[in-house]
Amino acid sequence: MSMRENLKKKYFYVGIIFIVLLVLFICIKGVDSEITLQTSSTGTLSNKKIGWGIKRNANHEQPDLGSENKRLIDENGDMAIGNKEDKFVYLTFDEGYEAGYTAKILDVLKENDVKAAFFITGHYLNSQPELVERMIKEGHTVGNHTVNHPSMPDLDDEKLKEEITKLHTAVYEKFGYEMKYLRPPKGEYSERTLALSKSLGYTTVMWSFAYDDWDENKQGREDYAKDKILSNMHNGEIMLLHATSKDNSNILDEMIKEIKKQGYEFRTLDEFKK
Repeated sequence: MSMRENLKKKYFYVGIIFIVLLVLFICIKGVDSEITLQTSSTGTLSNKKIGWGIKRNANHEQPDLGSENKRLIDENGDMAIGNKEDKFVYLTFDEGYEAGYTAKILDVLKENDVKAAFFITGHYLNSQPELVERMIKEGHTVGNHTVNHPSMPDLDDEKLKEEITKLHTAVYEKFGYEMKYLRPPKGEYSERTLALSKSLGYTTVMWSFAYDDWDENKQGREDYAKDKILSNMHNGEIMLLHATSKDNSNILDEMIKEIKKQGYEFRTLDEFKK
């Protein structure tokens, strides 16, 4: 083979190698760009802190969630209130710490064949694992209320992911239970936090009824509590109660029976109808 033919063959293989390297470079840059886009995807979203609030209506009409609240929840596929047609109610409890009433609440739920959702924090999981295990075994939903109960918009993406995923992992490792519902601590959220929660596989669950039951200094008002709960019943209600309330634990049995008597049906979050 002549020197000229050898050079042509050499340049041919060099050209092939160059083309292969060029294709690999383009592919790698494409993957790198995609990763950058995914990790910074919440950067363009608003982090304006929104405090959840509702305007109650009379005559058992659904409350007004507010246009911004409703838009963000609907656009993200989250939960705040069910449809107007079905007399369904979704009972949920927030559990930041144990005040001594959850076992009684679980007894009442079992006696009345009602399933509820309990949103727990890291402190609750660590201090009351036996109660969390009982919730799971008795068919209730256990939801994520973050590790440390922070205002979610105050945290950057990495810190917020840590607050959610650490609790998720801990619950799974202890009980083999996969949480999928999240309630923002203090009812504070933003467009960014909704999107980040969703990216982690969570549905955010707000509420369409709550009252000042969380205040330990405002207990011993059972008639007040009954009136608040019963006078504000509405179709599709996501009811938020705090399991730290002694009043709630004392009136729960009577309330469940009366709510059923009024024609409402208790449903789980898995059965939620928009």
